[in-house]
Amino acid sequence: QVQLVEYGGGSVQAGGSLKLSCVASGDTSSTNYMGWFRQAPGKEREGVAGIDIDGDTTYADSVKGRFSISKDNARNTLYLQMNSLKPTDTAMYYCAADKNWVASPIQQYEYSYWGQGTQVTVSS
Repeated sequence: QVQLVEYGGGSVQAGGSLKLSCVASGDTSSTNYMGWFRQAPGKEREGVAGIDIDGDTTYADSVKGRFSISKDNARNTLYLQMNSLKPTDTAMYYCAADKNWVASPIQQYEYSYWGQGTQVTVSS
């Protein structure tokens, strides 16, 4: 089992930046593949970015060029740097992890472990 806790959410004006963190504890071998997801009110949860064991990354089209996912294995921490934020980025952001190979890094069904989420609100 691995526990995931997200940090770094908050309120920001459009055009601003935030950096989210997700700290893993427990069986960190279950974090070979990790991703960020988000869910806005009234909408389904959607994939934002994923990173695999080799450091290869995948992004949703809506965040390409603005968001960057990275991982510090020594600190068991996943990051999401979010720049040029838009009101449409407002959502609860979740990190997810899995031990086994993930074919589609921004598909939620690929992941076994989830954090509780951190709220990001972008005002216009």
